[in-house]
Amino acid sequence: MSKTVSVCLSFDFDALSIWLGPMRSSSPSTISRGEFGAVGTERLLHLLRRYQVSASWFIPGHTINTYPNLVQKIADTGHEIGHHGYLHENPVSVSPDQECRILERGIECIRRLTGQAPSGYRAPGWSLSPHSIPLLLKLGFQYDSSLMGNDFTPYYCRVGDEASVDRAYQFGQEVNLVELPVDWSLDDWPYFGLNWSDYHVGLRTPDEVYQIWAGDFDFLYQQMDTGVYILTMHPQIIGRGNRILMLERLIQYIKGHEGVTFKTMHQVATEWRQKNLLEKEKKAT
Repeated sequence: MSKTVSVCLSFDFDALSIWLGPMRSSSPSTISRGEFGAVGTERLLHLLRRYQVSASWFIPGHTINTYPNLVQKIADTGHEIGHHGYLHENPVSVSPDQECRILERGIECIRRLTGQAPSGYRAPGWSLSPHSIPLLLKLGFQYDSSLMGNDFTPYYCRVGDEASVDRAYQFGQEVNLVELPVDWSLDDWPYFGLNWSDYHVGLRTPDEVYQIWAGDFDFLYQQMDTGVYILTMHPQIIGRGNRILMLERLIQYIKGHEGVTFKTMHQVATEWRQKNLLEKEKKAT
């Protein structure tokens, strides 16, 4: 059977925002960890250019304002720019009005850079609030990448879910917002990140992570034949020398498989929606 596998390399260019925002740090030493994200981004752009891979970059507005020339370089190279808050704010930690204003502020930063609003959103910390999906629909987003209800198969987001501890979970109505699912096992931060404040010490070896990431790709390719493989990475994490070499090795491995195409997440969401219309859209046609 022929294979049709899409591969999305995505990068959350948090830079300083994650340390100034949710981490609330005032230490120059801690904040400088985010500064390394600019170094990692240059290395990643060089790597992606050599292998002719277009990627999706989810960038907080604060990063756009702090590194306008570098983010412009990302956009000019042909990569997708997605929304990732303004100061990496957790949507659950703010009011609905604040969440809306953060979304609008981030959209404006991206529009000023690219000339158009972003089509994709990734919640900081992958933490959507109960109000996020209606807000994303209201503001014209085409897809989200913050949920984990599948691994290699996109699906439509829902509104109106009802969670209860004393009766079955009630699933709400599907809406016209494509979900491109993620998982912590396909994210670089749990493996490589170091955060003393919550006693998280990753610092795994690149070889260990390569086996996990390549193994998930192998399952998709060998047993499902079709689907989308999404990696989530952070320039300040994956941009270290030995990790860049691991990512290059993985790109080479994936490119050695027939029927595999590297795509932006916007491309994947658009193509999937065209093949999987909502029920109300099917009836309309």
